[in-house]
Formats: sequence, structure tokens, C-alpha cells
Amino acid sequence: MKATLAWAGASVWASREERAFGFVSANDRPRMGAVGTGSRWCQKATGLTGSYGSAPGMRRHGDYVVVCDADENRRGLAGKLVKDWTGRAPDSVADYRVILDRDDIDIVHISTPDHWHAKIAIEAMRSGKDVYCEKPMTLTIEEGQKMVEACRKTGRIVQIGTQQRSELSFIKAIAMIRDGRIGKVRKATCVIDGAPTSPKLPTAAPPRQLDWNLWQGPVPSVPYRALPGDHGETKSWSRGHYEFRWWYEYSGGKLTDWGAHHVDIATWALAKTETGPVTVDPIMVKHPVTFRDGFPTDDSCYNTATEFLIRATYADGVEIEIRHDGDNGILFEGSTGKLFVSRGRLTGAPVDELKARPLPAGALESVYKNRPLVDHYRNFLEAVVERREPISDVFSHHRSLTTCHLAGIAARLGRPVRWDPVREVILNDRVAQGFLARERRKGFEIEG
Repeated sequence: MKATLAWAGASVWASREERAFGFVSANDRPRMGAVGTGSRWCQKATGLTGSYGSAPGMRRHGDYVVVCDADENRRGLAGKLVKDWTGRAPDSVADYRVILDRDDIDIVHISTPDHWHAKIAIEAMRSGKDVYCEKPMTLTIEEGQKMVEACRKTGRIVQIGTQQRSELSFIKAIAMIRDGRIGKVRKATCVIDGAPTSPKLPTAAPPRQLDWNLWQGPVPSVPYRALPGDHGETKSWSRGHYEFRWWYEYSGGKLTDWGAHHVDIATWALAKTETGPVTVDPIMVKHPVTFRDGFPTDDSCYNTATEFLIRATYADGVEIEIRHDGDNGILFEGSTGKLFVSRGRLTGAPVDELKARPLPAGALESVYKNRPLVDHYRNFLEAVVERREPISDVFSHHRSLTTCHLAGIAARLGRPVRWDPVREVILNDRVAQGFLARERRKGFEIEG
């Protein structure tokens, strides 16, 4: 990879071909290890039709040489897929530490459930690897603090999979806000949709191909639960694949699933990526089970919030609202106008006025850290080559995701929380402060 640095020049930036940036031969392409090979890595690895996720984008710029998953079937399907792409089967392992121990791996691509992200990412950075980590970056605020510390100390390049940061509609919206097209921004409303419920799920033997103990990893070990049915991606309700999103034990529900996308954009647009709200108020929250002291009293069904209206307020009075109902996307309200943005859609009177009054030259690139606009994966690989910060960096994403985590804490406790964004502590609420971190199961701690 070092050999490519001298080649990375202005002529490269002018190219928009779908090929690897800076890697002129197979020997120059980065070697990648994939940890977690479910639907967010590539849908085909689940045995479903179609293909999406990060792996198809990443493989244009590098080569997967190892795949790792706690599920033997998914690991095998991923291996076959890589062989289809490259003509060569990758190594296949169950323990991600094998990847970290290899000197020939440049990048670790993390697509595990949320509760594994921080541990693997931090250990990968410390082992000298660069990291592409799917969102949300962490399960807790403390993990985010540790991610920031590790990234700063190691100097590794880490991209978070909030791909909206590389999508034109969102970049253009932020450019318009920075150019004053809606005046002084007062509020951003993030509609992220609600979460599903489940029937009561019986305990069951884990699938034979799944190492349930390894899948659980850092969180407390509990019996596997599942119920087949015409539901969701996996055609089942469960504590496992994909459905982990709806259990606070492994995720933050929609607040960190889609919140990690829309709240991230709102935080970026409002220029709040170096601070945080001072209060987070759960104006309305509905959970599918009863909670006591922030914990669900029924462990047989999904427990994350299904409906909600949560307001985060900054010291200057600017607000971010997170809600389940409405048009999925972000509505920005300013002193002189409004604009709405979602994936592939940007509307509002200021948008209509662009024909007569276009944005200044370079406005989009300025939002995109003064780089030409490219896809999210290429942005990461270019950052790896040039040893510079990618568009979705650890530091700013920690700040936006902290707002999502605080929303989850307030929702679970059913009361507002006060936040000190400088010291990064919850004020005058010992119980709420206790939710900033979680005890990790023995053998799965984050060292240091």
C-alpha cells in the first residue's frame, strides 16, 4: 500500500471509474478480513436473493482474503461469494483474533451485531489494522469514548458505515444550510420509523451451525430464543441474526439503527460534531414490555421502543427531535425557510430556488472535507492510501451516536437526562449514569 502513495495525484481525483483507487496491480490492492458476514456484509451470504451492503462496494477496491463468522453456514456462503468474485477462496475462521494476528491483513471489515463492534475495532486498531465498521459504531457511550481514544493513539484510519455522509442529497442539504439558504437553523426533526414487536418466543436450541456462546460474546449469556414465521429477513423472530436489533441487550433499537444515520446527518449539518445536547427529554415512548429501573421485565420478546418522540436540546437552544412517525428523513427548520432530505430526495422552497441561484463553486466538496465526491467505500480506501481522515470519522460519529444513546437511556428510564458534553457525564442521576457503560462477560473484556 505504501508503494501507491506516490502515485496518488491530481490525475487520479479526476477519474470516476469503478475501479480501485491507487491500486494498479493485484499486489497493490489492500488485503481485507471480514468479521461478520451476514446481510450487511452481503445479502447473498444469507442465502437470500439480490446483493447489497458493504462488501460489493469494498471489493471493487480491495481483496477479501479471510472471512470470519460465528455462523458456519454464513461463513461458507461468504467464502463461495468471494471465490465467485476473485476466483480464489478466502481463508475461513470462526475466531476474529486470527485475522488480527496476521501481518498480511491491511483492513478489518466489521459487520457483526452491534455489541461486538467496539471490541473488535479497538483490538484491530491496536494490531495495526485500518477498520471499516458498520453503524452503529458502539453499544454504549463508554465504548465510543474508548474508540475515540484508540483511534487517536494508534493513528489508524477508521470509517463508520454511515453511508449517507457520501450521498449527494445529504451533502447538498448541508451545503445549502452552510450557505444560509434557510437562515439560522433552529431545529432538525429526524423521522426514523418505529420498531417491530414479537410474540413471546420460546427458548430453543441454537441452530447447529451457530456458535451461540461466541455470537453473544461480551454480553451476558442467556438461552437462545426463536419462533419461525412469515416475518422479516430471516422469516423468524429470534434473539439472533438480524432480529438482534430489537433487543436492548445487543442494540439500541431504531434509535441507533436508523438514528445512527439521520441523527448523524443532523448533528453534522448543525455543526454539533464537537459537542452534544445538554438535555434529552423522552416526551413520548412506548415499549412492548414493562420496564423497571430501565430494564425489561419480560425477556421472552422484543423490548426496544416501538414508538417515540424524544427531544435533544443544545446549550444554544437548537433542537434535534427523534420520532417514529412521519416521512422518513430529516426536516431542517431555519429562521427563513425549511428543507427536507432523505435518501435520494431533497425538497423545499430553497431547493427550488437553486436553478436561479446555484450553490457557490466548491460548496459540495467543502462539506465533503474538501475532497471530490465519491462513494463511501472509495472514500475510505482513498483515506487509507493517503493516511487522512475519512468522511465518517470516529470522533464526529461518537458525538452524534452519543445523542442516540442518551435518547435510549432516557427512553428506558422514562425521564429526561441532563448531559455535560464537555466531561461526557450524565448529571445528578446515578441510575442514568450507570447506563453509560456495561459490564462485559469474562473473557470478552476490552483491555486497557
